[in-house]
Amino acid sequence: MVNNGFDPNQVTVDIAVRSLCSVGREDDAVELVKELSLKHFKPDTFTYNFLIKCLCKCRALSTVYNFIDEMRSSFDIMPDLVTYTILIDNVCNSKNLREATRLVGILRECGFKPDCFVYNTIMKGYCMLSRGNEAIEVYKKMKEEGVEPDLVTYNTLIFGLSKSGRLSEAKKYLIIMVESGHFPDTVTYTSLMNGMCRKGDAPGALSLLTEMEEKGCSPNSCTYNTLIHGLCKGRLLEKAIELYLVMKEDAMKLETASYATFVRALCREGKVAEAYEVFDYAVESKSLTDIAAYLTLESTLKWLKKAREQGLAV
Repeated sequence: MVNNGFDPNQVTVDIAVRSLCSVGREDDAVELVKELSLKHFKPDTFTYNFLIKCLCKCRALSTVYNFIDEMRSSFDIMPDLVTYTILIDNVCNSKNLREATRLVGILRECGFKPDCFVYNTIMKGYCMLSRGNEAIEVYKKMKEEGVEPDLVTYNTLIFGLSKSGRLSEAKKYLIIMVESGHFPDTVTYTSLMNGMCRKGDAPGALSLLTEMEEKGCSPNSCTYNTLIHGLCKGRLLEKAIELYLVMKEDAMKLETASYATFVRALCREGKVAEAYEVFDYAVESKSLTDIAAYLTLESTLKWLKKAREQGLAV
């Protein structure tokens, strides 16, 4: 474009950068931005932050930091709140909470105030590591600083506490959530069901499903996956079959782990034919996303069927 005498503008540059990144040419996008910053104009914040986000997905963190430093020192392009939020989200997903905390400190030094999204991101990072105490501290910190928690905040906290077996605390924050004007959604209920199933309380999780539906909140595939897994572990196979049929009718997919648990539970109860039907549906609905999962389930079925034929206990 430039070689043919056309002057690029913000729109064409943004399109070019996005196009390059979409085909895995992030390095070319970086060079394009540098060249245009030197000869024509600087990218706007949307293009800049889009490129940062793409680099976070496919390059080492040090490479991303080097790019930010070069753009700042050579072209006076400064990272903004969105930039830091992208970086914090990236390191939290990598379970690097120490770096996330450091970035929040830099964010403050640059004159920015962490918003609800930043706090939610850090809280999610702690919950991924089952570090409920730190997640609660993040919640308290945002309240102290006048940042109002939103539905995502409460769902994240309830998920993290439920996952780590702290159901009573999760229910406490459910009450606070409702009192604050946020009502439980599918994510909220599914998180609590997950916690109940982990504690062996599959009947309690089923009761919560009833409550959820009575309040007009529809369960999704994650809800059913959670319940079927818990019901199989709790030896409530008939109810698991019932929920599976609902899922199948609604064209929902079971996760690989749920299929494995479900198939084994069916075989243990002598329902080998039903297990094969479930397995066939898993293949037909493309629920098995990798060859290892396929082979694992297939070998499980063959072994259990053979064990049954030989009269072995399974």
